[in-house]
Amino acid sequence: MDAVGAGRIILGLEIIPLLFYVGAAGDCAVSVSQPAVLEADFAEGAVTVPCSFSTAGCRPEPPTKLWFRLDAQKPETLCVNGRCSSKADKFTVTEDLARNQMSLTVSRLTANDSAIYICGIALPSSRDPRAKQTGAGTVLVVRESKGLSTKLQRLLVAVLSLLSIYIAGVLVVFVVLSKSKSKTPRKKERDDSQKKKSARRLFQEIAQELYSKRHVGTSQLSEKDNTYENRRARYNCETP
Repeated sequence: MDAVGAGRIILGLEIIPLLFYVGAAGDCAVSVSQPAVLEADFAEGAVTVPCSFSTAGCRPEPPTKLWFRLDAQKPETLCVNGRCSSKADKFTVTEDLARNQMSLTVSRLTANDSAIYICGIALPSSRDPRAKQTGAGTVLVVRESKGLSTKLQRLLVAVLSLLSIYIAGVLVVFVVLSKSKSKTPRKKERDDSQKKKSARRLFQEIAQELYSKRHVGTSQLSEKDNTYENRRARYNCETP
């Protein structure tokens, strides 16, 4: 903590001339606040350091906005009025002046990004030294992921996706087989029913034919008996 305190003192000595350079020393007070500590994980890829400020007795004007970093080596000016000196958008600034808020986003996190990040606000038209202030600084700690690595997470997602596809295929096959099996008994029952109906109809036709033949035979026998009786009666009448 002594080294951190000494670093902040050194950084303050370097920031003060810069703040006075962007604005001359009037009756205006600026206060800046930011979180004391932030922890980030390599797997997150980026982290945002917030900063808010307020003014009292100051003329309405766009402030000069500054971001500094204090690490083990030396203080470093990162961004001035939203313009950052880093390459490939390592640092980006987001501003919401209507709410007196701004933030610094650190991308592609590495262990070297662990440092103290300080935001500063200056009102150039004010002569009051209190119109140029910095926050107490945010200690950013970048830690290695304790969970699964990114490659392992992607592999796990791929395996789970393949497993889901396999399960879905098995379910489809099961449903198709179930439907085909359910149709087979129905078809068999329908065929059996048709066979029974055909056999019943054939039996009825045979019975009807037999009945018809029997009825015809009975009718012919009755006619022969009647003819015989008539002849006998006629013979009896003719005999004296």
